[in-house]
Amino acid sequence: MTLTLNRPDKMNALSGPLVDALLDQIRQASTSDVRLLVLTGNGRNFSAGFDFGGYEDQSEGDLLLRFVRIEQLLQAVYHAPFDTLALAHGRNFGAGVDLICSCGRRVADPGATFRMPGLSFGLVLGTRRYAERVGNALARQVLGEGQAFDAAEALAAGFLTKAASKDDWGEIVATATEASVRLSMEANAALNAATTRDTRALDLADLVASAAWPGLKERIRVYRA
Repeated sequence: MTLTLNRPDKMNALSGPLVDALLDQIRQASTSDVRLLVLTGNGRNFSAGFDFGGYEDQSEGDLLLRFVRIEQLLQAVYHAPFDTLALAHGRNFGAGVDLICSCGRRVADPGATFRMPGLSFGLVLGTRRYAERVGNALARQVLGEGQAFDAAEALAAGFLTKAASKDDWGEIVATATEASVRLSMEANAALNAATTRDTRALDLADLVASAAWPGLKERIRVYRA
């Protein structure tokens, strides 16, 4: 199953409806015969992360609910009972990078870049998953300093599993498809569960606690200024 983020005019930013649609599709796939989920983005990039459009008009409770839904989406991908493959290109930010990070196979065009600035406005999202990929020390450095990194750095750190031109993505999908059916659905689900540390409750609790720190909207406003 291939899901393509299709808001190119907004750099595929994760609006509420887009997150809900993705989560619904992935939950349905988890009870079907899907063996491989491929995530791509239409336009200039994979995803610019959280869609801040109109955030000033939303209550802090509404904003918190939107971040919770994103965390639920990331968890659904990370703990999916099937193989997952992200194909990324362009400039990617925040929750868009977290979505890539949640996939088991993470491929990017050599020109792709990544940045996760959430802690700049006091939001803990995806931290443990990123640390699982690259190690605690590097995660503290990159997230604490809001560092951007390119595809070569991402590959060396373990954030990406492969860097490849978009021209080669068809072959990569074909190889991943072949690998995804090597094991039975039950064996693959068991393998994923046995090799994926389950921190869902902690991740959600951390997110809610950080979003509940005083002045979420003001923190976002200062960050965006």
